[in-house]
Amino acid sequence: MFSCFGGKKKNQEDELDYDPSDIKLENLRKGAFFDYDLKTWQVKAEYEYDWGDEFFTQEFQITTADETCYLSVEDDDELEISITKKINLRSLEGNVADYIVRNDIAPPEVVHNGVKYFKESEDAGYWRNKKNTSWEEFISWTYYDDTEKKTLTIERWDEQEFEASAGIVVQEHEFSNFILP
Repeated sequence: MFSCFGGKKKNQEDELDYDPSDIKLENLRKGAFFDYDLKTWQVKAEYEYDWGDEFFTQEFQITTADETCYLSVEDDDELEISITKKINLRSLEGNVADYIVRNDIAPPEVVHNGVKYFKESEDAGYWRNKKNTSWEEFISWTYYDDTEKKTLTIERWDEQEFEASAGIVVQEHEFSNFILP
C-alpha cells in the first residue's frame, strides 16, 4: 500500500521492536556495535537461556579486534549484566570436574587466579544459539567473589562435559553508542 506522497506505507512487520531513541542492551542483536571500556565491540552471535517459568536471559558473543567475550543480560526485576571470558576448568584449583562427577554438585567454593569465589546458585536450564531452534539441556553453577564484582560460572553439559567462564559484573551506564543492524 502506498501513501499519498508516493512512498510505501509501513506494514506492522516493518516496524521496529525497540525505540531507536532509547536503545538498551536488551535490544542488541547479531551485527550490532557498541562502546564499552574505551573499545568498540561487535555482537557476533546471540544466545538464549530458558530457566523455566517463562524466565529467559540473553547472552551475546562480543568481539573487538583483539578480544572475544560474552555479555550476559538478565532482567529479573533488576538488570544484571556481566562480561566474561571462557576459561579452562583445569585453571581452577583442585579437580572441580572430578568433584562434580563424584558428588553431582559443584563445590561451595572455587579458586581461580588466586581469587576465592563462593557459590551463589545452581540452576538447570536450556540453551540455544538464536540462529537455530534446537535447545540443549545443562546445569549451571554461579559464583561471586566476596565483593560480588567478579563472577565465575561452571556449566555441565553432559556427564563429563564442562565449560567455565570468569569475568566481572558491569552496569548498564558503562555502555554507549549503540548501532543496530
